[in-house]
Amino acid sequence: MGRYLSIFLTFTRACLVRDMTFRTNFVIECLTSLGWMSMNLAFYLLVFQFTPEIGKGTGWTREPFFAFVATGLIINSIVQALFMPSAEELTEMVRTGGLDAVLVQPLDAQFLLSMHRVDFSSFANGLVGAGLLGWAVMRMDHAPPAAAWLLYPLLILCGVAILYSLVIMLAAATILLGRNQSLYDFWFYITNFSRYPAEIYAGPWGGLLRALCTFVIPILLVVNVPARVITQPLEGRGWALVGLAVGAALLALVVSRLVFQAALVKYRSASS
Repeated sequence: MGRYLSIFLTFTRACLVRDMTFRTNFVIECLTSLGWMSMNLAFYLLVFQFTPEIGKGTGWTREPFFAFVATGLIINSIVQALFMPSAEELTEMVRTGGLDAVLVQPLDAQFLLSMHRVDFSSFANGLVGAGLLGWAVMRMDHAPPAAAWLLYPLLILCGVAILYSLVIMLAAATILLGRNQSLYDFWFYITNFSRYPAEIYAGPWGGLLRALCTFVIPILLVVNVPARVITQPLEGRGWALVGLAVGAALLALVVSRLVFQAALVKYRSASS
């Protein structure tokens, strides 16, 4: 474990040096990301000019909803900084045979393929998300209990684990197909469902979609559960969701590992 941590820190240091070598590009990427996020926040502020709550009786008033948005920013910034840059390179590695060089290394292939690149500009949204979370929590009618603050980091990690597992399974699809340039597009479409409270998925079709995105692809658990813990009282249903999120994260990691290993078994090098 210490060996892998040391290697990851070496990757991180090299990526930081690379980003700081091209500082202007780094600043532009940060500003672009912050600009996109600012437009989203402005849209949400506009929505709350016309309604006090997202869904009647859901509890997602302005401050809790912004805590929800902040949680999503934190989770997605971690995933996009640590895992997505490496996953995006996998298509080219499979096509050109670069994956062959990874597989002969005396290290775990999944580790090397998913964590060799770090995009530091993606952390900008996470920092803003942390500030937004503090602002929202201070303005809420009730302060989160101590148990909520203890559970919140754990559930953030669970959300990251679920999204990481999805990245790994998409990477496995890239290995099997040989070329999958739609990886990031599909990622964006799937994670769009996690950007809103689960309560908006109501009615016959909405209920079906909510069940699918909770129990089959547990994308609705990624942000909803940690945000609910920090903004709403912990009751019976809340504790059940916590258990579901932890179980889904562990299961997702196991399944993604099996899928990735199965894809490697079927991999044929670019020269074969």
